[in-house]
Amino acid sequence: MEYTLEVIPLPVSDVDRAKEFYRDKLGFHVDIDTEVMPGMRIVQLTPPGSGCSIALADTLWETMAGPTPPPGSYQGLQLCVADAKEAHAELTARGLDVSEPVAHAPQDGGTFMYFKDPDGNGWAIQEYSVRASTPLREAIVSAP
Repeated sequence: MEYTLEVIPLPVSDVDRAKEFYRDKLGFHVDIDTEVMPGMRIVQLTPPGSGCSIALADTLWETMAGPTPPPGSYQGLQLCVADAKEAHAELTARGLDVSEPVAHAPQDGGTFMYFKDPDGNGWAIQEYSVRASTPLREAIVSAP
């Protein structure tokens, strides 16, 4: 049995503002923007090349057990790219306030840059250069 992570609900205070941010600043594709049931609008966006999306909703949390996370409370969400410098140039050209790439370790996967969405949800972008020639799933499976 395979289990795939495909959608991460993200706590935001303003769905339209968040949709605009993720679409325009990050280039995420808007997959869904609809009222899925009376009173529940879902906006689902997917990063280019990703198999996992984020879901923004105004009442989604009411359907889940447990506490409702406050907007901006998610930290450590991560995107992976093959070239951090190229991604940095693309994102800053779109107007994203993203840190410069920093090499925390010399091996592949050791370079990161960081940004926050309008609510303060924190993201990292990791350079994993093997992705330029090998899909991540294959790289992980074949890693020593």
